[in-house]
Amino acid sequence: MWGLTEAQISEFGMTFGIGAGILYMLFIIGQLAWESKAGKFGTFVLFLGLAFGFVGFMAKYVIQYFMGIK
Repeated sequence: MWGLTEAQISEFGMTFGIGAGILYMLFIIGQLAWESKAGKFGTFVLFLGLAFGFVGFMAKYVIQYFMGIK
């Protein structure tokens, strides 16, 4: 497809596609905090609890960068 291999398309989706999904989910969490009038601490707890899984996804790329993998 457009001269790209399956591995290249998969890599693009795993970086930019999931990255865009993460940004959208952060927007949803922020909107949830805004509509519920959670306050500063409540907003912090929402982001900590609901967005903590993103840290592992981002850490994978940081670790690969520093180890020279890829």
